[in-house]
Amino acid sequence: MKFDYLILAIDGLKKRKLRSWLTMIGIFIGIAAVVSLIGLGEGLRTAITGQFGFLGTDVLGVQAAGVEFGPPGSGAANPLTDDLAEKIARIPGVKGAFNRYIKTGMVEVRGITDIGMFWSMPEGEDRKEFERMLNLKVDEGRLLREGDRYKVLVGYDVAHEQAENTFGKELKVGDNIQIDGVKAEIVGIMEKKGSFIFDGALAMNEGPLLELFGDDGTVNTLAVIVKDEKEIDKVKEDIEKLLRKERNVKEGEEDFSVATPQQALESLNSVLFAIQMFVTIIAIISLLVGGIGIMNTMYTSVLERTKEIGIMKSIGAKNSTIFSLFFLESGLLGSVGGAIGIIIGMSIAYGLAGLGRALLGSDLIQAKVSFGLITGSLAFSFILGTFFGVLPAIQASRLQPVDALRSV
Repeated sequence: MKFDYLILAIDGLKKRKLRSWLTMIGIFIGIAAVVSLIGLGEGLRTAITGQFGFLGTDVLGVQAAGVEFGPPGSGAANPLTDDLAEKIARIPGVKGAFNRYIKTGMVEVRGITDIGMFWSMPEGEDRKEFERMLNLKVDEGRLLREGDRYKVLVGYDVAHEQAENTFGKELKVGDNIQIDGVKAEIVGIMEKKGSFIFDGALAMNEGPLLELFGDDGTVNTLAVIVKDEKEIDKVKEDIEKLLRKERNVKEGEEDFSVATPQQALESLNSVLFAIQMFVTIIAIISLLVGGIGIMNTMYTSVLERTKEIGIMKSIGAKNSTIFSLFFLESGLLGSVGGAIGIIIGMSIAYGLAGLGRALLGSDLIQAKVSFGLITGSLAFSFILGTFFGVLPAIQASRLQPVDALRSV
């Protein structure tokens, strides 16, 4: 019997195709906005989380404040100096502090040139601790060794996908490449980490890297390992005190940041959440407009079908039967509009993510539309449709047979 109600509700919508489609516009625009923006936001959050997920909870990152247009620390008016690592290493509770140099240069393979990003490996007794901090492993070849000059460790994506697209052939251990006109040998290919910082870059020992790209006495970032992660807040405060003194700035006027990767992610999540909430509020307004459209359509349908309702009641249809028919029709309007909105939203999210990756060449631009988001959006659109269809359905169910037949 309930299935018959559904068939009748579908037939009722088919008879008013144009009105039904126009009614659903507000629904699928709102749902499409919610799905696409939340999908892009979740994809971005997942991608960025993957950039830092391999770092432990005992690591602090120090960076100069500035407008970045490239590697970390780029655009800082007052960059970090390379003598800070030694001073930070002397702070009680610090296990090790490492200068991190990140440079860009020209990479030439078989006469084809491309821009590459390079990061430094510290030399001396700090090397093993640095490798442990990054959980650095190779997929092929070996890690860099002390004394390696013009030897490079290549990121997984650089060696495979990027090399094939740019140079026409994947890079292998033992291949020679030109870095800013200087011959270098690939000694290892890093294990894939899912982080563009490593998968999309090349590593060199600190000394040769600075010889190639120049040493101006500044660093991009500092990595600090604490002895006891329970004391990380105390160590963070001590580092901030030292930097305020070294950089001659007052508390509250810092031109630097000291944070764990987790804190950076929390800040990012807060920003993304605020953006998503703002977009969701706008989308909800569109959905409410769509809901009012459903109510208007259903009221009009009740007026148009007064005679039909009177006939159904005169042959024994109950109030609950009439209510169910109109209730299902409004629910179907919401559901179909929601389904179309989900399809449009997913197309927009994945389409924009693909276009962004193609134009910017960054794997950070991702889309992630979860099953929960799909089912939640579909359920919400059905609930919205039925909510705004309740009053017209009640009006239809309360019509008296004699009055309904007489009014026509």
